[in-house]
Amino acid sequence: MTRTGEVPWPELVAITRPLAEPLDPVAVAGSDALLFARADGAALAGRGVVARLPPDVAAEALAAAQIDDPVTRPGTGPVALGVVPFHPDATGRLTIPALVVGRGTDRSGWVTTVGTADDPPADPVAVDVAALGRPPVPGLGPGRFTVASARSPAEWCDSVAAATALIRSGRLDKVVLAREVHVSADAPFDVAAILRRLTLGFPGCYVFSVDGFVGASPELLVGRAGDEVTSQPMAGTAPRRGDPAADADAVAGLLASPSYRHEHQVTIDAVYDALVPFCSFLDFEAEPSVVALPNVTHLATTVSGHLSSPAPSALDLVAALHPTPAVCGRPRAAALDAIAELEGFDRGPYAGAVGWLDGQGNGTWAVGIRSAVIDGAEARVFGGNGIVADSDPATELIETRAKLQALLGVLVRP
Repeated sequence: MTRTGEVPWPELVAITRPLAEPLDPVAVAGSDALLFARADGAALAGRGVVARLPPDVAAEALAAAQIDDPVTRPGTGPVALGVVPFHPDATGRLTIPALVVGRGTDRSGWVTTVGTADDPPADPVAVDVAALGRPPVPGLGPGRFTVASARSPAEWCDSVAAATALIRSGRLDKVVLAREVHVSADAPFDVAAILRRLTLGFPGCYVFSVDGFVGASPELLVGRAGDEVTSQPMAGTAPRRGDPAADADAVAGLLASPSYRHEHQVTIDAVYDALVPFCSFLDFEAEPSVVALPNVTHLATTVSGHLSSPAPSALDLVAALHPTPAVCGRPRAAALDAIAELEGFDRGPYAGAVGWLDGQGNGTWAVGIRSAVIDGAEARVFGGNGIVADSDPATELIETRAKLQALLGVLVRP
């Protein structure tokens, strides 16, 4: 089968069957597989590879699949998991796994096997479910680490100062600048153990593992289930100190700060403006809520509504939204130029969109923050901040350290 432009895709065949009990998605994923999960909610874990395709080709292949699916809910049938990189000019790849285990928000479970017309899928009833749900035996893992910033703190603070000057000159309203930290270990990282730590430590986050890109993102870029659409952009962050009184003061400061509230509203407006052309109804919360994670506190606002008919796919919505001002800035083109000038590294998947898509266009996509790229015994860890006109470089540096700690704390375990 071919599509416009004569790009081939496989003729997918998929079989879904319900499970009597949901399986542990982290156990299913293991060290070399695919995972997108919330410990307190829905999850998908995949094994094996039927195809790796550009996002638009993957969407067409899923939509054209032959499907035997009595469960019929978002995430059943064949799915693709992957990353849309940060930079709009970069091309992502989505993976269609040969086996997918799913869990719904109601704790229901299912298993899907996927093949092609030439190589049909296995019978999911014959899958050894007990073996799938058995956690892998933890390895010894590394015991010695070297941790180093790609740029010195002073250099990064100079970039923040340069960014505030650009903003005050009127070239842009906001820009997000990130830091990169390199971690070298004396043995390969145990990805399965890292995912387990992230799931236990950040239960309200989206824990993911895609081709070495792992993380625990608190931020929902967009979710689409039928005609319902939801986004929860975040902007405005304060480190948590572990002292209830100090943390309460920090939250009060976030809510009262004109700078943080402006940064937050810029992001909400951009998300609303991007989604409203697709919707018959769309609204957002009048006041931001506070999302408290173990290491930081964020301001967040839920944007939700109903899509017009025919409903766009989750990938269409990702393309309209990404990258948001929460990870890029505003205006987008000027912010991208400033990032290229001041940041000093290629983000790759960091701050991209990570998630899944099914054949009906449903999907959930998180912003790929609180993340690292792991390659054997090497890891690149990322953390970034929104910079506005009155941002203080030293304060921003402290905030990035709190964000970086989310991944450093689970990687560096001697």
